[in-house]
Amino acid sequence: MLAVYVATLAPDVTFWDAGEFIAATRVLGIPHPPGTPLYVVILNAWAKLFWFLPFAVATNLFSAVCTAVAVGVTVRWISRGLQSTWVAIAAAVTAGAMTSVWQNATETEVYAASLALAVAAVASADVVGRASDASRRGRWLALTSYFVALAVPLHASALLAAPVVVYLAFDRADGTRDWRAGSLLLGVTLVSAGLNRLSTTLIAAGGLLVAGAFVVRRSASPLHGRAFASIAAGVFVALSALVYLLIRARHDPAINQGNPSTWSQLAYVVGRRQYDLPGLWPRRAPVWLQFANWFEYADWQFALSLGPTVIPTVSRVLVTCAFAGLGVWGSKWQRSVDRRTWRAVLLLFLCGSVGALVYLNLKAGASFAWSIVPDDARHEARDRDYFFVLGFWAWGIWAGLGAMRLASALRAPAFVGVGLAALPIALNWRAMNRKTEPEASLPRFVGTSFLEQLPSRAVLFVAGDNDSYPLWYAQQVLRARPDVTVVTIPLLAAPWYLSELERRDSLSLQVPSLDIVARAQGLARSAMARGRPVAVALTVPAEERKQLARAWNVTGLSALAVNDKQASRERTAADSSTIAVDSTATRAVADWIARNQPVGVARPAIDPVYDYFQRVLSCPRFALGLAPKIQIPALDSTCNLRVR
Repeated sequence: MLAVYVATLAPDVTFWDAGEFIAATRVLGIPHPPGTPLYVVILNAWAKLFWFLPFAVATNLFSAVCTAVAVGVTVRWISRGLQSTWVAIAAAVTAGAMTSVWQNATETEVYAASLALAVAAVASADVVGRASDASRRGRWLALTSYFVALAVPLHASALLAAPVVVYLAFDRADGTRDWRAGSLLLGVTLVSAGLNRLSTTLIAAGGLLVAGAFVVRRSASPLHGRAFASIAAGVFVALSALVYLLIRARHDPAINQGNPSTWSQLAYVVGRRQYDLPGLWPRRAPVWLQFANWFEYADWQFALSLGPTVIPTVSRVLVTCAFAGLGVWGSKWQRSVDRRTWRAVLLLFLCGSVGALVYLNLKAGASFAWSIVPDDARHEARDRDYFFVLGFWAWGIWAGLGAMRLASALRAPAFVGVGLAALPIALNWRAMNRKTEPEASLPRFVGTSFLEQLPSRAVLFVAGDNDSYPLWYAQQVLRARPDVTVVTIPLLAAPWYLSELERRDSLSLQVPSLDIVARAQGLARSAMARGRPVAVALTVPAEERKQLARAWNVTGLSALAVNDKQASRERTAADSSTIAVDSTATRAVADWIARNQPVGVARPAIDPVYDYFQRVLSCPRFALGLAPKIQIPALDSTCNLRVR
């Protein structure tokens, strides 16, 4: 089963894509999101095992294998209650074919590993609730506790499955209740969540529950005494992976987000303090809109190839409704046959959808509700469908069961039901396949194109993730232009990043400021004072660019700052904020891009990153249509060839 599923995804993991650039930079030391030291360690070891593959291809393969493991474990878990391997295979195949799952399975992100961990914890807890032998139950309880605690160094999203884990250990298959196992796992869950949020209240509450499990009468839960020692050891080993961040940071690797080189800074990184973590209230978007956003993501799951953009199509919606109906049918059938597992899947669905929605308190999605919420600041930077993977996984399980019930009702063989359950693979393939050009090579080409045109020892200011990751990959893996310092403007809000720039590149603020743009301005002045050229990517908004320097010359994909003396000779105070175009340099870059860029037009997709890259690459040619040294009006927002 695992081999079949990996083979299904294999064509997508042998080519370059945006996720692969994230891949190598993650492994080089970017625990993104923070709190993924275990993921970095595992990927390093995994890539060395597959030394004959390109580094990023090997790490992408790891995500595919993690998803395959989740599929295989789900087959085992579902088949225990339904006593049918074919039915369980259908359920797991549909779950694995959901687009949010598939996308995570073909890129180097932590979410595929987090899914595998969550499913493994659920299946392990199911064994705890079924084991009749106290010694065996104790061993599986220790393993389950280890899996739960492992979410802290891996990724906190796996904790969304923790309520299911607690339930399956508490509600035994024989109809009894195991309060000792339930309270112990709940305590481990609260401690893990408390560590992830740096909440002493949650840690204390979890500790009390774990301690309480020791004093429960043995007759209430006849666990072997050594099980508790095993549980404590497992939790300790799981959490010890966090120390890797501390050890690694003290070697100051090239990419070292958060710089957790001290215990306090380690807590800062693990607790995600550099991010704006919202509370449950006030809601950052109306509740009805947050739920509507979930339905938008749900419509992407089964037949994205029938409408591969964020705009719904009739055919895609019809397929979504059909699989929703199969899910309802499958849910009702599972409830009648195996009510305990049905409750677990229902809880997984609620935790992975409603629970995630309430807890994360997301703003409007990047592609959603612009007519209602027009302000950029009130939208997420990207669509967050991957946060709801566990909910979609549960829905896929039920839809697969429904497909088997439909085949049974039609008196068709079991393989027909499995084929129907696997239909989303065909309906998603064209939209999810990453092996074609130009998508396969665009991120790498963008990264090298930005760097190669810059003068020696340049300091380049960039706008965010889409600009930063390709450049980091090009420098650290392809070894392209290591002399260039890339400054990611949004990261300037973090004190550790400012310290890193000062420590490594001798760039200082000169005048302390809390404003990000003012900090960028101080760094630009510091670079100029040291005789280093200052450049800004054209993707940086004009409002920010004009605060970094008085005048700019476009030389391709970026603009070079004109030093103050030259600017004073060439421009008056009235037109000091103008941007000029160096036609010779820009034409050379435009011609080089035309000769070397991946051929073709990016396909329509729910993620516009490839279209964004192609628009970035068009900026030099776009600028050449304008006369040099003139004030340019507001034009293409990607190229930002304007003054305000």
